[in-house]
Amino acid sequence: MIMKNHYNRIFCLVMTASLVFSSCKKSFLEVGPEATIDGTKFFSTQAQILQAVNGAYSTLRTLGNNSYWVFGEMRSDNTANFQTNTGGEQRELIDQFLIIATNDNVRSLWQQSYIGISRCNDVLDHIEAVPMADDIKNRYIGETKFLRAFYYFQLVRQFGGVPLRITSIKSASNAKSDGRATKEAIYAQIQSDLEAAISGLPNSYTGIDLGRATKGAALMMLTEVYLTQQNFAQALTQLRVIQTLGYKLLPSYKDIFDTKNKNNAESIFEIQYLGSQAALASTFMYQFAPTASVAAVTGDPGTALTLNAGWNTPTADLMSLYEPGDLRKDASMSMGYTLNGNFVNSPYVSKFNHGFVLRGSTDDNFPVYRYADALLLIAECLNETTGVNSESMDILDQIRVRAGLPKLNRTGITDKTALRLVIEKERRLELAFENHRWYDLIRTGKAVDVMNAHGAEEKILKPTVVRPTAFKVTQNNLLLPIPQQEVSVDNLEQNPQ
Repeated sequence: MIMKNHYNRIFCLVMTASLVFSSCKKSFLEVGPEATIDGTKFFSTQAQILQAVNGAYSTLRTLGNNSYWVFGEMRSDNTANFQTNTGGEQRELIDQFLIIATNDNVRSLWQQSYIGISRCNDVLDHIEAVPMADDIKNRYIGETKFLRAFYYFQLVRQFGGVPLRITSIKSASNAKSDGRATKEAIYAQIQSDLEAAISGLPNSYTGIDLGRATKGAALMMLTEVYLTQQNFAQALTQLRVIQTLGYKLLPSYKDIFDTKNKNNAESIFEIQYLGSQAALASTFMYQFAPTASVAAVTGDPGTALTLNAGWNTPTADLMSLYEPGDLRKDASMSMGYTLNGNFVNSPYVSKFNHGFVLRGSTDDNFPVYRYADALLLIAECLNETTGVNSESMDILDQIRVRAGLPKLNRTGITDKTALRLVIEKERRLELAFENHRWYDLIRTGKAVDVMNAHGAEEKILKPTVVRPTAFKVTQNNLLLPIPQQEVSVDNLEQNPQ
């Protein structure tokens, strides 16, 4: 990472290990705090390495509660900001493509990602010298390389080329980076890490290890890397392996997200949360609730919690796409709520609204990869490599039938372009609010046109949007600006805006 104060904290690997990634009923990373820790002597035993691996997971939780959906979903045409509290102006500027380099949310995404990378590097720099069984060591290495790839994959897709760190920062003298690596170099490192992870990770876990990175999760990320590079044949190769790993669609779409079904047969990877411990809990239910809805939506009597509500609100464009009878609509969003006996017409994302456990703490995981996603990508890869085909149609029918819809009318789908549009629509509806839409728009080259059309609609709906440059989307501002603090401290070249 660029900032020195985020690299000179080996002890944070342990201190955060009690605040990390957790399984559905109890935390598989609940680690008792240490009173004092000598960073130079810490990486000595298998138990200490496990603590450090667990610490590398914890940044996922922070990203999932905040940056992940802001930049992967709200920045797309799926959702928008309907927050009336001006204290959220910096997120509002992200929504309107008015982002500047001093935006705190941009800085947080950058810093949290590099904190995760730093923790991964510490594990990988020390693990070889620690005695343990080869299969356990390989698994820990696989988990850590998966996580490092995850953090870099978020960075490269949002910022382009970024500083590449694959070893620990041991002193202030080597905290300064070598500048921004090329985008190609970052992708090469991600691919290398994922290939190593695939070879070392198990197909599945049991007990308190449920929710850790698996071979399937690494294969899914590698698939996304290839798709980002328009390499459909290689992506399909990874997806075919995923098909052999035992995943399956759940009969009920709504059940996928029920907190009683965490890490289910359709789940390939989820960011894990534990509502019974505030430091491990998810909070996006509160942020997605309508502004001023208080406890009517969340059920939580802590009314102050709704002051930051009104984010990630479904757009009219998305809501209009659902066909009559599509079960995914009611499972993903609500059209309003009742307050003091009156119905308030205020749509909101309800996919992750399953009540609170403790005040201010919810138990919902955030899905990263699901088998339905993998199947739809198979349909896409087949269409891009061979054109209209029966397997792609069969996959789409599986997805639609589960959603309560009739099978496709295949007579109207006669060429690659027509099938591409059908797949795109099903991905948007099936994976709504799960942070895929923005990246799908980017990798298919549609982001500028789609987001400008979205912006025109938003300006009609929101007369308060008065800045003439709001929602003016260009190729340049598809990338986020490098945080100004990093530009200044590390002399990094800024992205054009």
